[in-house]
Amino acid sequence: MLKKINACDLKEQIGNEIEFSGFVDTIRDKKWMQFVILRDQTGKVQMTIEKEPQENSEMVSLISSLPLESTVLVKCKVMENEAVKLNGIELIPSDIKVTSKRIGEELPFNFNDLGNVNLDTRLDNRFIDLRNEKNMKIFQIQSDLVRYMREFLYNNDFTEIHTPKFIETASESGSEVFEVKYFDRKAYLAQSPQFYKQLAMAAGFNRVFEVGPCFRAENSNTSRHATEFTSFDVEFSYIKDYNDVMNMEAEMLTYALSHIKEKYGEVIKELFDTEIIVPTLPFPCMKLSDIYKELEERYNYKVSESEKNDLTTEAERLVYKLAKDKFNHEFMFVVDYPAEKRAFYHMRDESGILQGFDLIWRGVEITTGAEREHRYEKICENAREKGLDKDVKFYLEFFKYGCPPHGGFAIGIDRFIMLLLNIPTIKESMFLFRGPNRLNP
Repeated sequence: MLKKINACDLKEQIGNEIEFSGFVDTIRDKKWMQFVILRDQTGKVQMTIEKEPQENSEMVSLISSLPLESTVLVKCKVMENEAVKLNGIELIPSDIKVTSKRIGEELPFNFNDLGNVNLDTRLDNRFIDLRNEKNMKIFQIQSDLVRYMREFLYNNDFTEIHTPKFIETASESGSEVFEVKYFDRKAYLAQSPQFYKQLAMAAGFNRVFEVGPCFRAENSNTSRHATEFTSFDVEFSYIKDYNDVMNMEAEMLTYALSHIKEKYGEVIKELFDTEIIVPTLPFPCMKLSDIYKELEERYNYKVSESEKNDLTTEAERLVYKLAKDKFNHEFMFVVDYPAEKRAFYHMRDESGILQGFDLIWRGVEITTGAEREHRYEKICENAREKGLDKDVKFYLEFFKYGCPPHGGFAIGIDRFIMLLLNIPTIKESMFLFRGPNRLNP
């Protein structure tokens, strides 16, 4: 298999004749020499061309006429040179082939200086915007974050599944879903894989997870909402209660963040000016009612009684401060929500208290999780209360023939990365953002 030699691996090639491919980042054309900076996803390297001897004249002429951001394939020798500021390495070429030539006089904007570039302009030209080193690094970090989370689950006997995104009925309620034409009838885009994760539990899978797209028809234009996003969903059986679910998520996040810090800690500090803090176990946990008491006592934050059945946006922000002040921790589980605020498939105790949680990190809710209702009669009753029993009839059948106690959670990967790297808006932490006013590129 052909394997590209990357810029970050060139030190291992010192003294070797190789082929190197990349973008032409910079050209400095001096009297006796040409210095060309080549760039790939992993970094930059200097290519040095002497204008003498004569056999170099063709390469010199080519470089002199070559627009920046064209791509080249270079046959070269990798040389160590302490005088070269860029990693002490230079490429001495014997042949240069142009693999693509930039068309047009100028790029839409300077991707190395994004400070004064309108965000919509950047998103319209995302293929240029992502050439920025910092922007590209976001998605390398995101890729490894998902890899480490997957790794943790594989190590704990989870099976990865892939569920359909076309569904026949609205997935969790009658609203906030996208309706699409499906041949001769209506279909909907799934808000989450929740029903199908639970189908797996009813089928006898002990532990499953999925990483995939979810769709929300919410006309929300905030810094943390999107109409399509990537969700990391986890579900597992034979739990004692929802504490098992919280513990599983805490262990997974601690595992992933410790590996991210080890691999990217210095880069994240340099590029994003933020510190990766690996959390300690267990994560702190407080009841919703106690949260509001503490917020009032500590920070004089007061809300009406009607607002205390959920966390307000400002309360979420203050919970982060509370977690640090009270527990010296970045994360906080919040429990004991009233059931009427949550999905019908979340288990309730005898008092009607939800057997579930939210996880707040850096002032934002990143997870809703719960023990699920697995008893057929009870889940049918819950669905009837919400007026959904006919809409979710197919789902209720899952529980008719036995289903073990189970629970799970979901994490929005794009929101998580936004918080991890201290990015101001989810539009920048998504590879291609989708919102109420954006369907392109």
